[in-house]
Amino acid sequence: MIVEVDPTGPLPPFEQVRSQIATMIESGVLPPGSQLPTIRQLANDLGLATRTVARAYRELENHGLVNSRVRHGTVVAQPKERLSPSEVQTRLADAARTYLVTARLLGVSKEDALRLASKVDL
Repeated sequence: MIVEVDPTGPLPPFEQVRSQIATMIESGVLPPGSQLPTIRQLANDLGLATRTVARAYRELENHGLVNSRVRHGTVVAQPKERLSPSEVQTRLADAARTYLVTARLLGVSKEDALRLASKVDL
């Protein structure tokens, strides 16, 4: 699992970790049942505090993307029922907002950011 954190980036480190792992889960790169690194291991690999990674994992668990159990670690959750159309819209709006805020902080116009996004292959 490759996660990168930019300490000078516009998003807090926990959000960078959370969003990258969420994207890997939602795109199928991390299928259900995949074991995530321990909090301590990922924190060490990324040079972050364990509390930062723990917060990212907690957020992922709150969104139903992972399950964490003491002594068993954190694994990608089985997909639940399909999301309601309003939940899909909410999640897409959140992702779009995060993307556009990042683009703005990087000095990229909304139009250029949208143009770049339309070229991305999944």
